[in-house]
Amino acid sequence: MDQIMVEDQVSMIIDYSEPSYATSGSNEIDSADSDSSELLIGEGLVKLHESSLEASIISLSFFSGMGQDSILAKKTKIVSIYKNLNSSWSAKARMQSFRIFSKAVADKCGGDANVKYAWYGASRDEICEILKHGFSWCPRAADNRGCCRRSISLSHPKFSLDSLLSTKVDETGLGYMFLCRVILGKQEVVTADSNQYLPSSPEFDSGVDNLSAPRKYIVWSSYMNSHILPCYIISFEAPYLRGSKGLLEANIIKPRAPWIMFRTLISLLSRFLGPSEMASLNEQYKHFQEKMISRPQLIQSVKEIAGNQLLAAVINLYTNKIQQFQVVNGQGLSVQEVKDNRSSSSRKRRRSSESK
Repeated sequence: MDQIMVEDQVSMIIDYSEPSYATSGSNEIDSADSDSSELLIGEGLVKLHESSLEASIISLSFFSGMGQDSILAKKTKIVSIYKNLNSSWSAKARMQSFRIFSKAVADKCGGDANVKYAWYGASRDEICEILKHGFSWCPRAADNRGCCRRSISLSHPKFSLDSLLSTKVDETGLGYMFLCRVILGKQEVVTADSNQYLPSSPEFDSGVDNLSAPRKYIVWSSYMNSHILPCYIISFEAPYLRGSKGLLEANIIKPRAPWIMFRTLISLLSRFLGPSEMASLNEQYKHFQEKMISRPQLIQSVKEIAGNQLLAAVINLYTNKIQQFQVVNGQGLSVQEVKDNRSSSSRKRRRSSESK
Protein backbone atom coordinates (compact mmCIF):
# COMPACT_ATOMS: atom_id res chain seq x y z
CA MET A 1 0.00 0.00 0.00
CA ASP A 2 2.81 2.43 0.88
CA GLN A 3 4.48 1.87 -2.50
CA ILE A 4 1.24 2.60 -4.35
CA MET A 5 0.80 5.78 -2.35
CA VAL A 6 4.33 6.86 -3.21
CA GLU A 7 3.60 6.61 -6.92
CA ASP A 8 0.40 8.63 -6.49
CA GLN A 9 2.24 11.28 -4.48
CA VAL A 10 4.98 11.64 -7.08
CA SER A 11 2.36 12.02 -9.79
CA MET A 12 0.68 14.83 -7.84
CA ILE A 13 3.83 16.69 -6.90
CA ILE A 14 5.74 16.57 -10.20
CA ASP A 15 4.23 18.04 -13.33
CA TYR A 16 5.84 16.52 -16.42
CA SER A 17 4.32 18.95 -18.91
CA GLU A 18 6.38 22.01 -17.99
CA PRO A 19 9.34 21.74 -15.58
CA SER A 20 9.68 24.68 -13.22
CA TYR A 21 12.78 26.83 -13.41
CA ALA A 22 14.19 27.49 -9.97
CA THR A 23 15.33 30.89 -8.86
CA SER A 24 18.26 31.62 -6.62
CA GLY A 25 15.90 32.37 -3.74
CA SER A 26 14.08 29.05 -3.83
CA ASN A 27 14.11 27.06 -0.60
CA GLU A 28 13.10 23.86 -2.42
CA ILE A 29 16.27 23.36 -4.45
CA ASP A 30 19.92 24.29 -4.26
CA SER A 31 21.89 25.46 -7.26
CA ALA A 32 24.30 22.76 -8.39
CA ASP A 33 26.68 25.14 -10.16
CA SER A 34 29.33 24.75 -7.49
CA ASP A 35 28.79 21.03 -6.97
CA SER A 36 31.47 18.75 -8.42
CA SER A 37 28.83 16.24 -9.49
CA GLU A 38 27.27 18.92 -11.70
CA LEU A 39 30.51 19.23 -13.64
CA LEU A 40 30.59 15.46 -14.10
CA ILE A 41 27.01 15.08 -15.25
CA GLY A 42 26.40 18.15 -17.39
CA GLU A 43 24.59 21.46 -17.52
CA GLY A 44 20.92 22.32 -17.14
CA LEU A 45 20.44 20.66 -13.75
CA VAL A 46 19.57 21.97 -10.31
CA LYS A 47 20.10 20.11 -7.08
CA LEU A 48 17.06 19.49 -4.90
CA HIS A 49 17.42 20.31 -1.24
CA GLU A 50 17.30 17.04 0.67
CA SER A 51 14.64 18.37 3.03
CA SER A 52 12.29 19.48 0.25
CA LEU A 53 9.02 17.62 -0.24
CA GLU A 54 9.94 16.80 -3.84
CA ALA A 55 13.26 15.18 -2.86
CA SER A 56 11.69 13.36 0.08
CA ILE A 57 9.05 11.71 -2.11
CA ILE A 58 11.60 10.65 -4.73
CA SER A 59 13.90 9.27 -2.02
CA LEU A 60 11.01 7.33 -0.45
CA SER A 61 10.08 5.86 -3.84
CA PHE A 62 13.73 4.92 -4.49
CA PHE A 63 14.13 3.00 -1.23
CA SER A 64 10.63 1.52 -1.30
CA GLY A 65 11.51 -0.08 -4.62
CA MET A 66 14.44 -1.83 -2.94
CA GLY A 67 12.53 -2.99 0.12
CA GLN A 68 12.80 -0.53 3.02
CA ASP A 69 14.38 -3.03 5.40
CA SER A 70 16.40 -5.01 2.85
CA ILE A 71 20.16 -5.43 3.04
CA LEU A 72 20.60 -3.48 -0.19
CA ALA A 73 18.54 -0.52 1.06
CA LYS A 74 20.62 -0.35 4.23
CA LYS A 75 23.83 -0.42 2.19
CA THR A 76 22.70 2.30 -0.24
CA LYS A 77 22.94 6.05 0.33
CA ILE A 78 21.49 8.78 -1.87
CA VAL A 79 24.12 11.46 -2.41
CA SER A 80 22.05 13.95 -4.39
CA ILE A 81 18.93 14.39 -6.51
CA TYR A 82 18.96 16.70 -9.52
CA LYS A 83 16.06 18.10 -11.50
CA ASN A 84 16.55 18.21 -15.25
CA LEU A 85 15.47 21.66 -16.47
CA ASN A 86 15.69 20.71 -20.17
CA SER A 87 17.22 24.13 -20.78
CA SER A 88 19.34 23.46 -23.90
CA TRP A 89 17.76 23.94 -27.31
CA SER A 90 17.84 20.20 -28.06
CA ALA A 91 16.38 19.30 -24.65
CA LYS A 92 13.61 21.85 -25.14
CA ALA A 93 12.84 20.26 -28.50
CA ARG A 94 12.65 16.78 -26.92
CA MET A 95 10.41 18.11 -24.15
CA GLN A 96 8.13 19.73 -26.73
CA SER A 97 8.06 16.46 -28.67
CA PHE A 98 7.07 14.63 -25.47
CA ARG A 99 4.17 17.02 -24.93
CA ILE A 100 2.98 16.69 -28.54
CA PHE A 101 3.10 12.87 -28.42
CA SER A 102 1.38 12.86 -25.02
CA LYS A 103 -1.56 14.68 -26.56
CA ALA A 104 -1.51 12.52 -29.70
CA VAL A 105 -1.50 9.26 -27.74
CA ALA A 106 -4.21 10.59 -25.42
CA ASP A 107 -6.41 11.41 -28.42
CA LYS A 108 -5.76 7.93 -29.83
CA CYS A 109 -6.50 6.18 -26.53
CA GLY A 110 -9.70 7.97 -25.62
CA GLY A 111 -8.22 10.79 -23.55
CA ASP A 112 -5.59 8.96 -21.46
CA ALA A 113 -1.99 8.73 -22.69
CA ASN A 114 -1.12 6.48 -19.71
CA VAL A 115 1.87 8.58 -18.70
CA LYS A 116 3.83 7.05 -15.80
CA TYR A 117 7.07 7.48 -13.92
CA ALA A 118 9.79 4.86 -14.41
CA TRP A 119 13.41 4.25 -13.40
CA TYR A 120 16.32 3.90 -15.81
CA GLY A 121 19.78 2.87 -14.56
CA ALA A 122 22.92 3.66 -16.53
CA SER A 123 26.59 4.51 -16.27
CA ARG A 124 27.65 8.13 -15.77
CA ASP A 125 28.85 8.31 -19.38
CA GLU A 126 25.48 7.17 -20.71
CA ILE A 127 23.66 9.60 -18.41
CA CYS A 128 25.80 12.41 -19.87
CA GLU A 129 25.10 11.32 -23.43
CA ILE A 130 21.36 11.15 -22.85
CA LEU A 131 21.30 14.62 -21.30
CA LYS A 132 23.21 16.09 -24.23
CA HIS A 133 21.90 14.12 -27.19
CA GLY A 134 18.96 12.02 -26.04
CA PHE A 135 18.76 8.22 -26.01
CA SER A 136 20.91 6.47 -28.59
CA TRP A 137 20.37 3.40 -30.76
CA CYS A 138 23.96 2.36 -30.00
CA PRO A 139 24.81 3.48 -26.45
CA ARG A 140 28.59 3.69 -26.22
CA ALA A 141 28.66 3.44 -22.43
CA ALA A 142 26.15 0.62 -21.98
CA ASP A 143 28.21 -2.52 -21.37
CA ASN A 144 25.38 -5.03 -21.29
CA ARG A 145 22.76 -3.55 -23.59
CA GLY A 146 24.26 -4.58 -26.92
CA CYS A 147 25.27 -2.35 -29.81
CA CYS A 148 22.02 -1.64 -31.64
CA ARG A 149 19.12 -2.05 -29.24
CA ARG A 150 15.58 -2.67 -30.36
CA SER A 151 14.00 -1.14 -27.27
CA ILE A 152 14.64 0.55 -23.95
CA SER A 153 13.61 -1.14 -20.72
CA LEU A 154 12.59 0.94 -17.71
CA SER A 155 11.52 -0.22 -14.26
CA HIS A 156 8.13 0.32 -12.66
CA PRO A 157 8.35 2.93 -9.84
CA LYS A 158 7.93 0.18 -7.24
CA PHE A 159 10.97 -1.74 -8.56
CA SER A 160 13.87 0.71 -8.49
CA LEU A 161 16.10 -2.23 -7.52
CA ASP A 162 15.86 -3.61 -11.06
CA SER A 163 17.33 -0.43 -12.54
CA LEU A 164 19.84 0.00 -9.72
CA LEU A 165 21.44 -3.37 -10.41
CA SER A 166 21.93 -2.42 -14.08
CA THR A 167 23.95 0.69 -13.24
CA LYS A 168 27.73 0.94 -13.26
CA VAL A 169 29.50 2.99 -10.60
CA ASP A 170 32.11 5.54 -11.67
CA GLU A 171 35.65 5.98 -10.37
CA THR A 172 34.36 7.93 -7.36
CA GLY A 173 32.06 5.07 -6.36
CA LEU A 174 28.82 6.79 -7.40
CA GLY A 175 25.98 5.20 -9.36
CA TYR A 176 23.34 7.09 -11.34
CA MET A 177 19.69 6.59 -12.24
CA PHE A 178 17.08 8.57 -14.13
CA LEU A 179 13.53 8.99 -12.92
CA CYS A 180 11.68 9.48 -16.19
CA ARG A 181 8.21 10.33 -17.36
CA VAL A 182 7.11 7.74 -19.94
CA ILE A 183 4.25 7.70 -22.42
CA LEU A 184 2.92 4.13 -22.34
CA GLY A 185 -0.42 4.42 -24.11
CA LYS A 186 -1.96 1.03 -24.78
CA GLN A 187 0.46 -1.74 -23.78
CA GLU A 188 1.06 -5.23 -25.09
CA VAL A 189 2.89 -8.06 -23.40
CA VAL A 190 6.44 -8.58 -24.70
CA THR A 191 8.11 -11.79 -23.57
CA ALA A 192 11.73 -11.89 -22.44
CA ASP A 193 12.87 -13.89 -25.50
CA SER A 194 11.03 -11.67 -28.01
CA ASN A 195 12.84 -10.23 -31.05
CA GLN A 196 10.13 -7.61 -31.45
CA TYR A 197 11.35 -4.10 -32.25
CA LEU A 198 8.09 -2.32 -33.14
CA PRO A 199 4.46 -2.48 -31.93
CA SER A 200 2.76 -5.61 -33.23
CA SER A 201 -0.07 -3.41 -34.55
CA PRO A 202 -1.02 0.30 -34.63
CA GLU A 203 -3.29 -0.46 -31.67
CA PHE A 204 -0.34 -0.65 -29.26
CA ASP A 205 2.11 2.02 -28.13
CA SER A 206 4.54 0.24 -25.77
CA GLY A 207 5.41 -3.11 -24.22
CA VAL A 208 5.20 -4.51 -20.70
CA ASP A 209 6.29 -7.74 -19.04
CA ASN A 210 2.95 -8.26 -17.28
CA LEU A 211 -0.26 -6.31 -17.84
CA SER A 212 -1.79 -6.97 -14.42
CA ALA A 213 1.43 -6.63 -12.40
CA PRO A 214 3.96 -4.64 -14.48
CA ARG A 215 7.59 -4.65 -13.45
CA LYS A 216 9.27 -3.61 -16.69
CA TYR A 217 8.13 -1.08 -19.27
CA ILE A 218 9.41 -1.42 -22.84
CA VAL A 219 9.66 1.57 -25.17
CA TRP A 220 10.61 0.88 -28.78
CA SER A 221 13.80 2.55 -29.99
CA SER A 222 11.87 4.48 -32.64
CA TYR A 223 9.95 6.20 -29.81
CA MET A 224 12.75 6.55 -27.27
CA ASN A 225 13.24 10.33 -27.62
CA SER A 226 9.57 11.21 -27.98
CA HIS A 227 8.04 8.93 -25.33
CA ILE A 228 10.69 9.15 -22.56
CA LEU A 229 11.46 12.38 -20.70
CA PRO A 230 14.26 12.22 -18.08
CA CYS A 231 13.06 14.39 -15.19
CA TYR A 232 15.45 13.64 -12.34
CA ILE A 233 18.91 12.18 -11.79
CA ILE A 234 19.64 10.32 -8.58
CA SER A 235 23.28 9.80 -7.62
CA PHE A 236 23.96 7.26 -4.91
CA GLU A 237 26.65 5.29 -3.14
CA ALA A 238 26.34 1.50 -3.39
CA PRO A 239 29.55 -0.29 -2.36
CA TYR A 240 28.13 -3.66 -3.39
CA LEU A 241 28.17 -2.58 -7.06
CA ARG A 242 31.97 -2.43 -7.12
CA GLY A 243 32.36 -6.13 -7.90
CA SER A 244 32.29 -9.45 -6.08
CA LYS A 245 34.39 -8.09 -3.19
CA GLY A 246 31.91 -5.28 -2.66
CA LEU A 247 29.01 -7.72 -2.73
CA LEU A 248 30.77 -9.85 -0.13
CA GLU A 249 31.46 -6.85 2.13
CA ALA A 250 27.82 -5.78 1.81
CA ASN A 251 26.82 -9.27 3.02
CA ILE A 252 25.04 -9.89 -0.29
CA ILE A 253 27.34 -12.76 -1.30
CA LYS A 254 27.59 -15.29 1.50
CA PRO A 255 30.68 -17.45 2.07
CA ARG A 256 28.91 -20.42 0.51
CA ALA A 257 27.95 -21.63 -2.96
CA PRO A 258 24.17 -21.36 -3.47
CA TRP A 259 22.67 -22.98 -6.57
CA ILE A 260 19.92 -21.89 -8.88
CA MET A 261 18.31 -23.59 -11.86
CA PHE A 262 19.29 -22.12 -15.22
CA ARG A 263 15.65 -21.73 -16.22
CA THR A 264 14.94 -19.84 -12.98
CA LEU A 265 18.07 -17.72 -13.40
CA ILE A 266 17.09 -16.73 -16.93
CA SER A 267 13.63 -15.78 -15.69
CA LEU A 268 15.14 -13.57 -12.97
CA LEU A 269 17.59 -11.95 -15.38
CA SER A 270 14.69 -10.99 -17.64
CA ARG A 271 13.85 -8.27 -15.09
CA PHE A 272 17.17 -6.54 -15.74
CA LEU A 273 18.17 -7.33 -19.33
CA GLY A 274 16.61 -6.15 -22.57
CA PRO A 275 14.87 -8.37 -25.15
CA SER A 276 17.97 -8.76 -27.34
CA GLU A 277 20.13 -9.95 -24.43
CA MET A 278 17.39 -12.29 -23.28
CA ALA A 279 17.06 -13.71 -26.80
CA SER A 280 20.80 -14.50 -26.71
CA LEU A 281 20.50 -16.14 -23.30
CA ASN A 282 17.59 -18.31 -24.39
CA GLU A 283 19.43 -19.29 -27.55
CA GLN A 284 22.49 -20.39 -25.55
CA TYR A 285 20.29 -22.34 -23.13
CA LYS A 286 18.58 -24.06 -26.06
CA HIS A 287 21.98 -25.02 -27.47
CA PHE A 288 22.88 -26.48 -24.07
CA GLN A 289 19.67 -28.51 -23.91
CA GLU A 290 20.37 -29.84 -27.40
CA LYS A 291 23.92 -30.74 -26.26
CA MET A 292 25.46 -28.37 -28.79
CA ILE A 293 27.50 -26.69 -26.05
CA SER A 294 28.81 -27.91 -22.70
CA ARG A 295 27.73 -26.73 -19.27
CA PRO A 296 30.95 -24.66 -18.74
CA GLN A 297 30.36 -23.02 -22.14
CA LEU A 298 26.82 -22.11 -21.14
CA ILE A 299 28.04 -20.65 -17.85
CA GLN A 300 30.62 -18.57 -19.69
CA SER A 301 27.97 -17.30 -22.13
CA VAL A 302 25.68 -16.31 -19.25
CA LYS A 303 28.54 -14.38 -17.62
CA GLU A 304 29.40 -12.57 -20.83
CA ILE A 305 25.81 -11.54 -21.52
CA ALA A 306 24.70 -10.65 -17.98
CA GLY A 307 28.03 -9.68 -16.40
CA ASN A 308 29.49 -11.13 -13.20
CA GLN A 309 28.26 -8.25 -11.05
CA LEU A 310 24.59 -8.54 -11.98
CA LEU A 311 24.74 -12.33 -12.09
CA ALA A 312 26.15 -12.69 -8.58
CA ALA A 313 23.69 -10.16 -7.15
CA VAL A 314 20.67 -11.87 -8.75
CA ILE A 315 21.70 -15.34 -7.56
CA ASN A 316 22.23 -14.20 -4.00
CA LEU A 317 19.09 -12.08 -3.83
CA TYR A 318 17.19 -15.17 -4.91
CA THR A 319 18.89 -17.53 -2.45
CA ASN A 320 18.30 -15.09 0.41
CA LYS A 321 14.58 -15.79 -0.09
CA ILE A 322 14.77 -19.44 -1.14
CA GLN A 323 17.13 -21.23 1.22
CA GLN A 324 16.52 -24.80 0.13
CA PHE A 325 15.65 -26.23 -3.26
CA GLN A 326 16.67 -29.21 -5.35
CA VAL A 327 19.13 -29.20 -8.20
CA VAL A 328 17.86 -31.50 -10.93
CA ASN A 329 20.41 -33.20 -13.21
CA GLY A 330 23.06 -30.70 -12.17
CA GLN A 331 21.53 -27.98 -14.36
CA GLY A 332 22.25 -25.11 -12.00
CA LEU A 333 24.75 -22.32 -11.53
CA SER A 334 26.42 -21.31 -8.26
CA VAL A 335 27.97 -18.06 -7.11
CA GLN A 336 31.22 -19.98 -6.64
CA GLU A 337 31.31 -20.71 -10.37
CA VAL A 338 30.85 -17.01 -11.10
CA LYS A 339 33.89 -16.30 -8.92
CA ASP A 340 35.90 -19.29 -10.14
CA ASN A 341 36.12 -17.91 -13.67
CA ARG A 342 37.55 -14.65 -12.37
CA SER A 343 40.06 -16.46 -10.13
CA SER A 344 41.09 -18.78 -12.97
CA SER A 345 41.74 -15.82 -15.26
CA SER A 346 43.84 -14.15 -12.58
CA ARG A 347 45.95 -17.30 -12.10
CA LYS A 348 46.53 -17.57 -15.84
CA ARG A 349 47.68 -13.93 -16.02
CA ARG A 350 50.05 -14.47 -13.08
CA ARG A 351 51.56 -17.61 -14.65
CA SER A 352 51.96 -15.77 -17.94
CA SER A 353 53.78 -12.86 -16.30
CA GLU A 354 56.03 -15.18 -14.28
CA SER A 355 57.10 -17.10 -17.37
CA LYS A 356 58.28 -13.95 -19.13
